Amino acid sequence: MRYAIVSETYPPEINGVALTVQGLEQGLRTRGHEVQLIRPRQGASDRAAAHEVLVRGAPLPRYPGLRLGLPAGGRIRDAWRAARPDAVYVATEGPLGWSALRAARRLGIPAASGFHTRFDEYMRDYGAGFLAGTALRWMRRFHNHADATLVPTRELVEFLRAERFDNVVRLPRAVDTALFDPQRRSAALRAQWGAGEQTLVAIYVGRIAAEKNLELAVRAFRQLQAVRPDARFVWVGDGPARAKLEQDNPDFLFCGVQRGEALARHFASGDLFVFPSLSETFGNVTLEALASGVPTVAFDYGAAREYLRDGVHGAAIASHDEAGFVAACVRLAADDNARETMRTAAWQAVAALRPEQVSADFDALLQQLVDARSADTLTPTAAEREAS
Repeated sequence: MRYAIVSETYPPEINGVALTVQGLEQGLRTRGHEVQLIRPRQGASDRAAAHEVLVRGAPLPRYPGLRLGLPAGGRIRDAWRAARPDAVYVATEGPLGWSALRAARRLGIPAASGFHTRFDEYMRDYGAGFLAGTALRWMRRFHNHADATLVPTRELVEFLRAERFDNVVRLPRAVDTALFDPQRRSAALRAQWGAGEQTLVAIYVGRIAAEKNLELAVRAFRQLQAVRPDARFVWVGDGPARAKLEQDNPDFLFCGVQRGEALARHFASGDLFVFPSLSETFGNVTLEALASGVPTVAFDYGAAREYLRDGVHGAAIASHDEAGFVAACVRLAADDNARETMRTAAWQAVAALRPEQVSADFDALLQQLVDARSADTLTPTAAEREAS
């Protein structure tokens, strides 16, 4: 089969959408398919690989280092007339994504969209909560132009269906357990952090930005210091809030963006993953923390709702219960025995998840869209029936 993937973001950019899209692309290739990637050019020196179509982009406001794909309907139609894909996956809802969905509809090519970002929640995080309803309506209009909208959790399937999104299908996520593994814990790295084996290391991994609710993480750490005065707080990632956070908290350790085995070592060398975000569509870092054997405190939605069991792998806190979040961090920081038990349980919780299965499910969903277009009918997939 010949597939096309359209995304406004792609590695070396580091974010959940970029890495998820790359994983889907590589999975389809491994399964023997031809995959065309359409994305914005990431700088003057960026050159298209043989399978890529690069289009114009513009800086994304409030997201330094990321670019927004500009409208490119004519370019996309020309590319797809020259080498027509059997099906298209549009991963992002920007101008480039709109161009791709319109081009697919005009050419009669079946298209799936990916719901990766809760832009309605982002409106609230950036002081524009009055636009949340508008953002949700805009996303509904976008995704309802596709033949199916792929989401990672049952919770999100239910939410979007209630909001009148059409043909919502669950495509579960996985984690690379060969990379993220408790055995990557590094005494040498902890020593660089000023932490001995008995020192509690709290860790946050992700974008350092307003939408991640980071003030709560700071508050939780300050309170857990009452029971673990020697505790360290390690921050992995970057973003617009980093400079002020670093200035206000000179005792915090900021390690910047980490990739591959270095990221896996950082994860596994922590003792408590503190993840206060309320704006995730999924939260890949939750799976990476669990796979690394790190007890996790997170709000009970997204990946945490699917895989994190309260009291077994850490703490799953009711949404917006900030007092409960802080209390859980303090409680787990004080209980070395509980955390040690949770380390093994956390790893076991995700050990069976396989990226290869995600690739197979993704392939099957795209092929079903091809078959449905040919037969002019759409029958529920196994994943869709499971989510119902």
